[in-house]
Amino acid sequence: MAVIDSAYQYYLSTYAGSGMSRYDTHKKSQLRSVYNNIVKVNKDAPLYKIKYSKDVGRFAIDIKENARSIQNFIASLSESAPDGNAESIFAKKVAQSSDEDAVSVQYIGKNQNIDSSMHFDVEVRQLATPQINRGAFLDAEKSSFTPGNYSFDLTTNLSSYEFQYSISGSDSNYDVQKKLARLINNANVGLRANVISNGKGQNALEIISQQTGLSDNERFLFEIMPSPDNGSMKTMHTLGIDQITEMPSNSSFLLNGAEHSSLSNTFTVNNAFELTLKGISAEGDAAQIGFKTNADSIADNVQSMVNVYNNIIRLGYNYSNTQQSGKLLHDMTDVAKSRYNELEAIGLQLEDDGFISIDRSLLTDAVTSQDAKNSFLVLNSFKNGLQHKAATASIDPLSYVNKILVAYKKPGAHNFAAPYNSSLYSGLMMDTYC
Repeated sequence: MAVIDSAYQYYLSTYAGSGMSRYDTHKKSQLRSVYNNIVKVNKDAPLYKIKYSKDVGRFAIDIKENARSIQNFIASLSESAPDGNAESIFAKKVAQSSDEDAVSVQYIGKNQNIDSSMHFDVEVRQLATPQINRGAFLDAEKSSFTPGNYSFDLTTNLSSYEFQYSISGSDSNYDVQKKLARLINNANVGLRANVISNGKGQNALEIISQQTGLSDNERFLFEIMPSPDNGSMKTMHTLGIDQITEMPSNSSFLLNGAEHSSLSNTFTVNNAFELTLKGISAEGDAAQIGFKTNADSIADNVQSMVNVYNNIIRLGYNYSNTQQSGKLLHDMTDVAKSRYNELEAIGLQLEDDGFISIDRSLLTDAVTSQDAKNSFLVLNSFKNGLQHKAATASIDPLSYVNKILVAYKKPGAHNFAAPYNSSLYSGLMMDTYC
């Protein structure tokens, strides 16, 4: 019987909670282009075998996700300048908060001609909180359960689930709690389960909703009820996770002095500003939300581009002992090395290890000088090169893993596409010994 591989669990635990952006949706023409590129790559690719290990799946997943981050960031930059003007691309407006500890902000509006002097005030009075079910504290090494098979129902505002589990005679209280925590976390139903300690040799299973806030017509965010058999009910009574410890609450804040609330700590204002409440404001001390200066916005956008570049370089070093990351490092650093002198002249310094550091003072001077147009052309060239490499890596992440070449296709011959090659990446999600 096939089982879900560790690569799949790694993806869920590392990336499943990161969410999706509007740049993860595509037009039919874009999807058709991706498909055609996959077919072209498969048509020319040699036949090879992969020496499977858990690092193969993780490496491929990390490449794919880092490439997606690069592509999404560049898409967000390009969106601000449909005409492709290099200066407009990097001059994308950046919002700022005068109190990042209380509220952070991101400008998500499409209007790049909005008045940069526009601002408003936000005073945070209360953060939105999740629902918490904290079970009973049980002695970790003892066993308070009768061996057997049990189940319970978990109901959210959207769906209902049945969880089945077994307890053996050798399971301690801690073993049972850890088993249930894994069961709930792996189900990916919008809850996070942890086993917490009270420092006295006792542990409790704590379940926290990812969602916060409670609307007027809701009584809970999730409810746990044991199956009606005596064993399941007795086991649930011992665990105690069917009782709500902390009810969810809505956020409360003042927007230009007017009181508002939200189910979440992250929300939008006028479909232009995305606010994230992070802490309670000092009484009467509101955070001012506005725009950064043009020069600061450019420097921030360039820094963000360098960050996504450095992230994929760091990924190559993280797998340097287990995978063919040298090819990944070569391909990505080549984007910067081929423009070394031009980048250095505007404050982007390529280090010996392939990472890029920024001299913001030199960068600011370069993008505000009389010949700033040339500086933006350099930045745009680097952006385009990075985008091309990211797209290539995203199409075929397995080109960077260790593999054994079996045969090359005959040069110049009419080779047929190998449509199943693209399934190798998704195939890493499944057990290879099924």
